[in-house]
Amino acid sequence: MSSTNAPARLTRAQALARLLDGVADDTKAYAALLLLQEEQFEAALRHQGARLCQLGGQIGALVDTLEARRRLRVKLAGALLGPAATMTGIAALLDEGARLRLEADWLALERMVLECKRRNTRNSTLFTDQYSIMRRLLHGEEHIYAPV
Repeated sequence: MSSTNAPARLTRAQALARLLDGVADDTKAYAALLLLQEEQFEAALRHQGARLCQLGGQIGALVDTLEARRRLRVKLAGALLGPAATMTGIAALLDEGARLRLEADWLALERMVLECKRRNTRNSTLFTDQYSIMRRLLHGEEHIYAPV
């Protein structure tokens, strides 16, 4: 079954189950992404180019997986509640146990997404600073002898 037409082929219960499973899978994947970002930062500090390339590939593949699951989640939610669907609306469709699980997973997911964004900014800043330093070392300061 392809993810592009999965919502049309699923029953309501199957769509809800798949959505819940996807959120749970994403919480695990974001935990892995956080670890990879930390490894990336450490590798950048140590100027480990080969390791950075390897980590970049792993991070890219994981982000692609997360994005595919996000798109599927949007489709599933839309199939269940229409184009203005929210996770609060999805949670309202569930029994108490499943609703509590979804709410906890969604809250954890939101926190991890914010932390991943923070680490991404931190890592980007480090890469940019390192590039700037190397550029100055190799090519000298810009405008160092500029007339006043």
